Amino acid sequence: MSDKTPADFWFDPLCPWAWMTSRWMLEVEKVRPVEVRWHVMSLSVLNEDRLDEMPQEYADAMRAGWGPVRVCIAAEKEHGSEVLGPLYTAIGTRFHPGGLPKTRETLVAALTEAGLPAELADAADTDAYDAELRASHKAGIDLVGQDVGTPVIAVPGADGRQIAFFGPVVTPAPKGEAAARLWDGTLMVASTPGFYEIKRTRDVGPQFD
Repeated sequence: MSDKTPADFWFDPLCPWAWMTSRWMLEVEKVRPVEVRWHVMSLSVLNEDRLDEMPQEYADAMRAGWGPVRVCIAAEKEHGSEVLGPLYTAIGTRFHPGGLPKTRETLVAALTEAGLPAELADAADTDAYDAELRASHKAGIDLVGQDVGTPVIAVPGADGRQIAFFGPVVTPAPKGEAAARLWDGTLMVASTPGFYEIKRTRDVGPQFD
C-alpha cells in the first residue's frame, strides 16, 4: 500500500483554470507525499439546464464541451483510470498553452500521445458513455454541491471521511516550495469546520508556462 495521501481530482479538460490547478497538483506530488487520482467531471453536464440563461458564446462552449469529456470517460472505461492523467495532460496541453481547436483531430493527436487508440475519439459524438460520465461527475459534485465548477479536489480528513473543495484557482501554477505552501494552506482552511469560501475578483487570465 502507498504511504502517500490520495488526492482525488475532478477535471473538465475544457476549463483553463482547472488546467492551472492540475499543473500545480503535479508539482505538489513532487514536494509532498501526495498521489493524485484523476476523475472526470463535466461543465456541460453541470450547466445543461442553464444554457438559456447564458451568453451565447458560453452556451456554445458548453455544447461543444461534451466531446472531450466523453473521450476521457471512454478511455477510462476501456483502458483503466490510470490513463486519465496522461490523457488529460495531452489534451490540456493542446487546448490551453497550445491554443489548438477543440476538434476531433486535436483529440486524436492527444490520444496518440497518451498511447491510446485513436478510435476512442469516436466517443465524442455519441452518448454511449454518458451514464459513466454522469456518474463520475456526480461523485465529485456531490462532495461540494452544485454551486461550484471544476476542479474539485478531495482528500481524507482526520476522521477518514473526505474533505472536498473547489479550486484553488491560481495563476501561474506555483512551483517548488510555493506549491507546497499553497497545498498546506489549502488543507488547513478546507479542514476547518464551518469554513466555506475565500474569494477575490480575478484581474488576470490563466498564465501558461
